[in-house]
Amino acid sequence: KEPAATIVETLKDVTSYEGEDAVFECRLSRETTQDAQWFLGDVPLQSNEMNEIRVQGTRHTLILRKVTLEDCGPISFKVGQHISAA
Repeated sequence: KEPAATIVETLKDVTSYEGEDAVFECRLSRETTQDAQWFLGDVPLQSNEMNEIRVQGTRHTLILRKVTLEDCGPISFKVGQHISAA
């Protein structure tokens, strides 16, 4: 069983204007096959035309495209028992 990855670079608060993209980044202690999940409030996010979720090695990135006022709220990233929020 692989050791759990931990969050070594936490999310930073992002301020963006309506119509802009908002970019959130988190870095893990190592690459992992564990489920990593992004949330807006309590809603799990999927990669689609509104959200882009990227994983490059230990770096996990969420891009909210052309944000609206409805996108305002807490963003969180969860892997295993570890969570980071902005």
